[in-house]
Amino acid sequence: MAGPMRIRAQVNGDEVNVRALMAHPMETGFRKDSSGKPIPAHYITEVIASVNGKTVLTAEWSGAISTNPYFEFDVKAKKGDKITLKWIDNKGESKEETVEVK
Repeated sequence: MAGPMRIRAQVNGDEVNVRALMAHPMETGFRKDSSGKPIPAHYITEVIASVNGKTVLTAEWSGAISTNPYFEFDVKAKKGDKITLKWIDNKGESKEETVEVK
């Protein structure tokens, strides 16, 4: 089960630096539990970022990303804009959070 997502969006010149920490197990499907049974694959497959409802970034991920991934990018935005990050995983679960640029 995935947990919360923490997002920070701060003005840096004429861009906004967005940093996100996503609580997710990111299991590849190759590891085994203590009894030797395979742990099923469970990882984020897509991350979508938008500014005021307009998609500005789409990233396709695989199981090769670490547990609780950290994601950082810069985007053209200004103070007061709303930045939304959404992820979707291979089990169809999703999480979406919105922050205001400060």
